[in-house]
Amino acid sequence: MSFHSKLLNKTLFYSLFTLRRFTTTATTTAKQFPANPTSTSYDELTNAAGSSGDFHALRDALNKRIQDNCFNTKSTFNFVTDETFSSSLLNHLLQTLSALNRGVTRKNAFDSLITRLCKLQRVDDALHVIEYMVRIDAGGCRPSATTFYPVLNLLTRQKAIDHARRVVDFMSTLGLNLDLTGHNYFLVAHCYAGDVAAAAGVLKKMEEDGIDADARTFDALVLGACKVKKVDGGMMLVKRMVDDGVPILYSTHMFVIRGLLQMKCYEQALRYVKGFGGKDKALDAELFGYLASQLVGLKRIKEAVIVLEEMDQRGLPMGHKLRIFYEKNAGNEDKGEKKKEKKRSG
Repeated sequence: MSFHSKLLNKTLFYSLFTLRRFTTTATTTAKQFPANPTSTSYDELTNAAGSSGDFHALRDALNKRIQDNCFNTKSTFNFVTDETFSSSLLNHLLQTLSALNRGVTRKNAFDSLITRLCKLQRVDDALHVIEYMVRIDAGGCRPSATTFYPVLNLLTRQKAIDHARRVVDFMSTLGLNLDLTGHNYFLVAHCYAGDVAAAAGVLKKMEEDGIDADARTFDALVLGACKVKKVDGGMMLVKRMVDDGVPILYSTHMFVIRGLLQMKCYEQALRYVKGFGGKDKALDAELFGYLASQLVGLKRIKEAVIVLEEMDQRGLPMGHKLRIFYEKNAGNEDKGEKKKEKKRSG
């Protein structure tokens, strides 16, 4: 075979090899990313890549999902668990995230990782990630107030108020102030503990900062009022919400109902529920159903039947257990009264 023939064959071989490799790579890439992208499908990709330790694939998936308008979710970093977590894994993740496309892609991934770490109650590691974000600020992923939400939420729920305040001090060094959501975390913690003075302090600070209350703020205040057995005060807050047009959370109603029942104000609890009835079927079902369930639990059969009769008349759905209870007990009291009348007449 001549030199030119050998060269031609060799060139043709490498050309075919390169073409085959390119085709294989293109096919792999096409298979790797979903044809109809969703956040769920991308979460499956990131968790598969993270679980296998393929941080290059993880980086590519995190970049591509934002391009496809599939933002990270609370499930994006589910491969990080108590069993798999290590300082080595965290370092790999920090390096991977810092190599992501600048701006929203990188910031959203860091925030999602922080949320996951707080889900695992690893608050120190979450703060370590935030400090890392501060160090690579040039990458366009400077922490914002929302970045701190999972940390503050976790600490206030754990009643680690002093620690949470130190985090707020750290935020201040970054030029970040508590917003409405941040204040609400503290307010809920104080109200749940029945610490009225501390709750008042939060409200005062909100007023100084020009921050208006929202449904969550009122929800916490109603909780606090009912915790210290000031249910009338809680009901006044609800009235103010109605007057001001502030949406009322289901939980806000539940606090009032439970507070009234604890005070054995059964009729007043029913009047409260009726007062909000007839405007929203879903709300009616929740409030009447909750009241009936609580009364059944307290063994207040007569009152529970009255509430269930009201639900039946309004055509509201009952849970399976409530339906059985109603069918078993409805009319029993009338029968009892008739028996008493017969005895008296006899």
